[in-house]
Formats: sequence, C-alpha cells, structure tokens
Amino acid sequence: MKRDTRLIHAGRSKKWTGSAVNPPVVRASTIVFDTMAELKAATQQRGNRVPFYGRRGTATHFAFQEAMCELEGGVGCALYPCGAAAISGALLAFLKQGDHLLMVDTAYEPTRSLCNKLLAGLGIETTYYDPMIGAGIAALIKSNTRVIFLESPGSLTMEVQDIPAICQVAKQHNIITILDNTWASPILCRPFELGVDISIQAATKYIIGHSDVMLGTATANEQCWPQLREQSYLLGYCASADDVYAASRGLRTLGVRLKQHEQNALMIANWLAQRPEVAAIRHPAFADNPGHAFFKRDFSGSNGLFSFVLKQGSAAQVQAFIEGMQHFKMGFSWGGYESLITATLNVQALRSATTWPFSGPLLRLHIGLEDPEDLIADLELAFTRFATV
Repeated sequence: MKRDTRLIHAGRSKKWTGSAVNPPVVRASTIVFDTMAELKAATQQRGNRVPFYGRRGTATHFAFQEAMCELEGGVGCALYPCGAAAISGALLAFLKQGDHLLMVDTAYEPTRSLCNKLLAGLGIETTYYDPMIGAGIAALIKSNTRVIFLESPGSLTMEVQDIPAICQVAKQHNIITILDNTWASPILCRPFELGVDISIQAATKYIIGHSDVMLGTATANEQCWPQLREQSYLLGYCASADDVYAASRGLRTLGVRLKQHEQNALMIANWLAQRPEVAAIRHPAFADNPGHAFFKRDFSGSNGLFSFVLKQGSAAQVQAFIEGMQHFKMGFSWGGYESLITATLNVQALRSATTWPFSGPLLRLHIGLEDPEDLIADLELAFTRFATV
C-alpha cells in the first residue's frame, strides 16, 4: 500500500468504526461489566486495546494508536496530553536514579529544561552530544548509560543526524534509542527501519494541523512497548477522546498538506537564499545544511519548518523585522495551516556541547498554506523595516 493510501485507511478497521467512515468519539471513564468473567478477561487484556478503564482508552484511542503503528512501524503507541509529556513520559519510563542519558545538543528547548531540572533532581545525569557525532557517540557511553535521545532535524537549527549509525552503536551496548520524530511527522521518515526503539510525535503540530489541539504520542518497538505502556500508565498519562479524534481526522489530509507546506517553504527558502542580508539557510533539503546527505538517505521529503541566519542585526532591527508582519505571526509551536515566525538572538546560549558558527540572529519560519507570493511580499517589507532601524 502506498503512503497516501495508507494515510486514508490506517486505523479504520471495522472493529473500531463499525459501518461509519470515521472512528466514533467514545468518551468514558468507568467501563462496566456484567460478569466477573468479563471483568477478569478485560483486566488480563487491559494493555491490548481492550476496554478496561477510560485512562487505558476507548475505541477512539485504539483506532488512532493502531494508525500510528501502521504509519511509523512500531507495535504499540502511548498517548499523552502534549508532545512535551510524550518526551518526559518516554524518558521516565526507562530512566531511574543513577542512570546516564545522552541527549542531542540541539534538542527542543523544553527537552533540555526537562533534563537540567527534573531529571537532574531525580539523580539522572545528562551528557549533551554533537548532533553530527554519528558512530562517534560510542566514546561518550558510560557503564550506566541507558538512553540515547535524538532529534532529527533539530527543530531550531536543522542539523540532520546519522540515525542508523547512532542506533547501531546503541544496540551494541543494549541502550534504548528515543527519537523526536515530530519534524518528519509519521510519513516523511520511517524510524523503526533506521533502528530506533521509540518514536515521539508532538501530534499538536502536523498531525492535528490546525493549531487547536494538544496531543503527544510515543510509538515503540516490540522490545520497549510493554515497559513504555505500563510506566506511562502508572504516571497517569492519558488523552481526551475528542483530541484523539481530531488527530485521527488530521491524518487523512496529512499527505496533501505536507506537500503544499514543502512546496511553499522551498520557494521561500530559495528566495531568502538570494537576499544579501542572509548568511545561511538552515533547511535539510539544502545541500549545505549539516547532515543533508542523511536527509536524502532517510527522509522522503520536507515540510514547512526551516530557519535562516542574518549576517548581522541588532535586537531593535530584529524587532522591527518581525513586529510588522501581516501574514507571519509570532507564536510558539508550528505545523498548523498558518505561517509563524520566531527569532533567536543568541543560539549559542541554547547549547553546551557544540559551537554555533554564526554571529547574526536566527529567524525560524513555519511556512503555512497561504499563497507563497503573499508571504514573500510580507518578508520583503520586513527587510525594508530591518534596514531602516
């Protein structure tokens, strides 16, 4: 089955949908049983998509979990109230006091805060590593290293990691690998084929696609699924049936949306590359982006998120650039239908194991589904404001 066809059919078994096209929204806390035998059977099968208690899920949840496994390639999918919860839930499922974590230096900023604050307070040590380290990560492994966390591309500076090389080293040392695969969504990268044990999605972003629902997922292979499932349940993680329904619906249009995001973003990135104010484009599809060869090997396409670096620019100039936008709005997250812009004046402050090679400010764009000519006109005016400060 081709990718776009799989997106339409994944998780739509009659077991979940009945005769309806879409899985119904089934809200529940208590599940009731008529006999002790029914209750016992449900208890024994409570981790296998059998109704037991609302926090374990309903048909709405089971359909979406099945779809995520079909799309990413795992055997089980845990649901969380947001992407950050999926990251914390996955890490806490496999780390305990005295353990060592290898964390990519370009990780999503809340992931770094989680390591430096919560995990450190629990007695879990974190070492940050260069995203381009590849098989060289073997030199950083300690006797108590339990998890290697990857994010590829990095969601701010877009370095693409050599995922298979890192996973091969991890398997040699019996270390769990967790990948934040949000940039790729479930369809641009097949993480389990690259050797990953657990794949994280902030479904808030491209899966939902409309900037109105928070949801996270962690899909695991056969080895890791039982522990991830049970530990996440013990931590109390769950998600609303209404939010999960929105994610299931978002999957059906994910392919066509991503194609348009990709097309629009490449058009704008190529336009920006010609601007004299721009020092570098950080887009995985660009040949000079770190890890571009890995991107070509491991990914089937790109999306709407990339960054560009200015040769120079004061805080006042950057403020003038981003405050007068008509179509680009300032806001965190990405993956919705709308275009967004954020600015980072000091990228180096967000990393500790690598040196950022540029001195000018970085601007990250999420290119939405607007006409790209309107977005270019918006950016052109922004450069005019930038020059007049």
